Amino acid sequence: MSLSPGRTGGTPTADDILEALDPEQRQVAASPSGPMCVLAGAGTGKTRAITHRIAYGVLSGAYQPQRVLAVTFTARAAGEMRTRLRELGVPGVQTRTFHAAALRQLHYFWPQAIGGAAPEVLPYKASVVAEAGSRLRLQLDRVAVRDLAAEVEWAKVSMLTPETYAAAAQRAGRDPAGLDATAMARVLQTYEEVKAERGVIDFEDVLLLSVGILAEREDIARVVRSQYRHFVVDEYQDVNALQQRLLDLWVGERDDVCVVGDAAQTIYSFTGATPRHLLEFPRRYPRAQVVHLVRNYRSTPQIVALANILVRAGHSPGGRPAVTPRAEPLQLRSQGQDGPAPALTAYGDDPAEATGVAAAIKELVTRGTPASQIAVLFRTNAQSEAYESALADAGVAYLVRGGERFFVRKEVRTAILLMRGAARADDGSKPLGELVRDVIAGAGWTQPAPSSGGAMRDRWESLQALAALADSFAAAEPSARLTDLVRELDERAAAQHAPTVEGVTLASLHAAKGLEWDTVFMVGCSDGLIPISMAQGPEAIAEERRLMYVGLTRARRELRLSWAGARNPGGRAGRRPSRFLDEAAIILGDGARSSARAKGPAGKASKTGKAAKSSKSSKCRGCGADLVTGATRKVGRCQDCPPTYDEATFEALLGWRLTVAGEAQVPTYVVFTDATLTAIAEKRPASHRELAMISGVVARKLERYGDDVLAILSRADPGGTAESVVVP
Repeated sequence: MSLSPGRTGGTPTADDILEALDPEQRQVAASPSGPMCVLAGAGTGKTRAITHRIAYGVLSGAYQPQRVLAVTFTARAAGEMRTRLRELGVPGVQTRTFHAAALRQLHYFWPQAIGGAAPEVLPYKASVVAEAGSRLRLQLDRVAVRDLAAEVEWAKVSMLTPETYAAAAQRAGRDPAGLDATAMARVLQTYEEVKAERGVIDFEDVLLLSVGILAEREDIARVVRSQYRHFVVDEYQDVNALQQRLLDLWVGERDDVCVVGDAAQTIYSFTGATPRHLLEFPRRYPRAQVVHLVRNYRSTPQIVALANILVRAGHSPGGRPAVTPRAEPLQLRSQGQDGPAPALTAYGDDPAEATGVAAAIKELVTRGTPASQIAVLFRTNAQSEAYESALADAGVAYLVRGGERFFVRKEVRTAILLMRGAARADDGSKPLGELVRDVIAGAGWTQPAPSSGGAMRDRWESLQALAALADSFAAAEPSARLTDLVRELDERAAAQHAPTVEGVTLASLHAAKGLEWDTVFMVGCSDGLIPISMAQGPEAIAEERRLMYVGLTRARRELRLSWAGARNPGGRAGRRPSRFLDEAAIILGDGARSSARAKGPAGKASKTGKAAKSSKSSKCRGCGADLVTGATRKVGRCQDCPPTYDEATFEALLGWRLTVAGEAQVPTYVVFTDATLTAIAEKRPASHRELAMISGVVARKLERYGDDVLAILSRADPGGTAESVVVP
């Protein structure tokens, strides 16, 4: 469906807005006033429906754009909504996250309600939590501090105080970092004391203080309610108790609110999110319209069929999630063309799975699939390292979701600075796209693209993304000039709404929410990973199922699932495919029920030599603790134990790698990852055969770098310093 131009030219009319929608989406948009609950399945165009509802409301005269507040959960989603509304000819609508909207109001009303300027917002809780733990004489490592910070967040969004925390935590079965509820209550109290001494507030305080001001100051609440008359809430299944309380205070006695969500995509209950508010909305607003969006425009019928089986099985009598009230899961109907059937591949061990997935991705890219349209999704962030190494070994560019952000990259910052300076001289004589390319040439953009890969290509792709954004921006706003584009980039940077950059995306299932790709590799599909072993009880298992559902529905055209029978090569194949796939054997074939067999990258039986090459200990040789990440297993040592390599030798290896990467104009990880280099320094191989036994040293790298590495190791004096090594 495409939006036809309006009768007055480039701006659509209210009738045009409705013509662009399917019947259910049109039902959402055509009734802009009054309460509405939109139950929208994955890929059904919910953002399209609600942005068109807002646009129709404005263009039909039902809304004033400045009286509309649309809230969602991520800055990226808010930025996307803002962009779509502008393209529909409706600028001026406030589209923000809950926190951004509350913070803006807090800064505005603080002088009136409290006096003085609002306090600074603490960017991270870790330092304050660590200080609180120290005052209570608790022995907390980095992981414990992170867990306690998450518990502080849960307590605050649940609107608990140190006095009420213990009883609520016991009812919910909370067990943060092994502390009992009474001890955690003391941490909460001390955390608040440390924060007060530093004169700062945290992100949850932004919501709590806004709630307090609006609840206690009726005059301020009246001002807010006169400003905002119409409300739209996206991803409503993820609302927590505190956000719901703030929304109630914004809305007041009125009922002009539209909520959109899908109970089957509730995956953030650990932060206090609950679908209860979504499911009970019709009860709270008896005259609310309830609209079901089930036409899936994203995925092929084959992918949709698998997703439907998964969510339906989770709602069967034997696997019904313990969520009250109960909601029948939405059964999606694909509107797309047929595609390949989803496939489940078994591998002998985790390294073989990573290597096999990387090889399959390289084949896709070689055949012409853009790397930006491929994703590798996993349950835990610890799984990322193995796929980073495997893709680097295969020479495939990748991006880690949650890694370096687009707008902080040096080349992007330089390009925007150049555009900002050139904007003053833009006389409109050149098309915007052409002008932008001329300007960013000063930051390294070239025509054509560089033929080499690595860092140079990565930088070019970032700049090319800016050029492509200029083209699309000019197409949406033909009169726009460089000043307008710079303003758009500033807004996108603030919202973390980055343009598309070439590279395979690596992301956890949680981080993948709201995104989509042509091809998705969902890895680690075995019991113990999905559902994760720590998930206990029916509600926790039900959320793990929903998490897999979210992962499956990220794929547009092709979905490849995989699992490994063992963690390490040569290990006992004690795993089984995820129990969530048991009912999907009709689609996935025998792979969903088969036991683990030793399989290599292409699905063939692994050779003994290959298994021996990448064998790694799963216990730390220092303290005997389990090694849970690929990097720690590679070196055989946990992060808490001191390294056993000679520092001078390691520095010599780092220096050599930097030189080689610089000469080849590739990132250093393409030569060897940090984990591989550490393993080399730790194990000090004396021959090509011993070097080949280290994970990450593939045949190509052994041939290319083996002599240099062994030369560095042979010239290093373990008791003193390493000799300088000249690499030809």
